[in-house]
Amino acid sequence: MSDTNGARIVFEKLAPDVRVPTRATEQSAGYDIRAHLTCGPVRIHRGESRETVSVTATSGEDGPPSIVLESGDRALVPTGFRARLPDGYEAQIRMRSSLAWKRGLTVPNAPGTVDADYPDEWFVLVLNAAPHSIRIEHGERIAQAVLHRYEVARWEEGAVTISTDRAGGLGSTGER
Repeated sequence: MSDTNGARIVFEKLAPDVRVPTRATEQSAGYDIRAHLTCGPVRIHRGESRETVSVTATSGEDGPPSIVLESGDRALVPTGFRARLPDGYEAQIRMRSSLAWKRGLTVPNAPGTVDADYPDEWFVLVLNAAPHSIRIEHGERIAQAVLHRYEVARWEEGAVTISTDRAGGLGSTGER
């Protein structure tokens, strides 16, 4: 797939089996990010008890290492890499729609932001919004990163005058 704007991302594997995020098609906006569950424990915030626990992935009989999230659990799923984005870019972390639709797994802060100067391993914050447990497997495509170029503006203190009739807070257009 072509790189049309010349922007470069420096990608560092933190384990030998980590795969670089890739786009599924030439027109895909998002780069698929995979769960990397073999290098250490995964931090899980348990739903009802609200305690944070560390869980080590375990292998099934024929399956890859995995973790199980109970209904209401949130987890910081490791990706096994860190990256340096070009100046003026952020990576917006979003749920893959198939995981949200088919399994009830969401990114509660979507889109999550990874700043260009973030130096550590990328994690994906996920929430099991389903009424049943969900298994996440090592190497599974867990989210996608969409690159976004942004502008930096200077904030100035001053009076803000009302220039339209849209005052009033949320839903201020009055449309239903």
